[in-house]
Amino acid sequence: METRHLRYFLAVVDHGSVSRASEWLGIAQPALSQALTRMEKDLGVRLFDRSRQGTTPTPAAAAILEDVRASVARIDAAARRAREIGRGSAGQLTVGLVSSALFDTLPRALREMRRQAPGVRVILREMSNAEQAEALQTGEIDIGLMHTPVAVGGRMRERQLLRDRLVAAVPDEFDVAADGKVSMAQIAQAGLVMYPQAQLPAFYADILDAMRKGGHDAHVAQEANRTLTVLSCVAGGCGVALLPSWIRSMNFRGVRFCEVRDGERLPSFDLSAIWPARSVPTLADLFANLDLGTGG
Repeated sequence: METRHLRYFLAVVDHGSVSRASEWLGIAQPALSQALTRMEKDLGVRLFDRSRQGTTPTPAAAAILEDVRASVARIDAAARRAREIGRGSAGQLTVGLVSSALFDTLPRALREMRRQAPGVRVILREMSNAEQAEALQTGEIDIGLMHTPVAVGGRMRERQLLRDRLVAAVPDEFDVAADGKVSMAQIAQAGLVMYPQAQLPAFYADILDAMRKGGHDAHVAQEANRTLTVLSCVAGGCGVALLPSWIRSMNFRGVRFCEVRDGERLPSFDLSAIWPARSVPTLADLFANLDLGTGG
């Protein structure tokens, strides 16, 4: 039984006659009558009693009426959803993200995504760089908000969202100068609290290289794989962390945030969107091209 036959059936029921239904549907009356006859043949029951007064549903027609309405409504809803997905305005998108994306980039993205594509269900997964790189390759996530540079296998697209300078997170009791700044020498002496080398190898190497070029024999006193864990280690006196300046928006007990007086050699802390390159536009393309970044 074809979907159009179900629509014809409903039109005749609602309009009370084949002639009025055919006019409303914009098809010839004989064609409508033939379609109804075919539907009755397929079902093996008579659906309408026809008289000069009009067309009346039989008990069999009345019994299936609500099921037919529900079926047509579901078909229409499915068609709308398919069109929306084709336009990139509905569907499901799984986003991996590092903790740095949580504080400004992600709220901006979610607001803009709800405005442009309110039908899209966004699933969020906080993951490390390494976890996201693997998840992108396996298709576990559709797009990653990651620190770059980073190596991800397969054909990927990349858009830089944010370039941030580094500030020092120091314990409350740390010896901070009157101008609120600390020096690279102080940081080297205290030891660094860092993300694991395997998690951010380029960032890890660039910080140690900057310290050495400044004449400081730096060492990593403690590794921690999440930003809040890094801050907990700093508060616990394990050392000093170098973190992006957005961290100042956090009030973390036992930690102060200071400018680095001679930190011009320090790398920037970059956040980028990385997602698979496809031949047709995807929801990941839509998300990546929203207004996600804040400059820097």
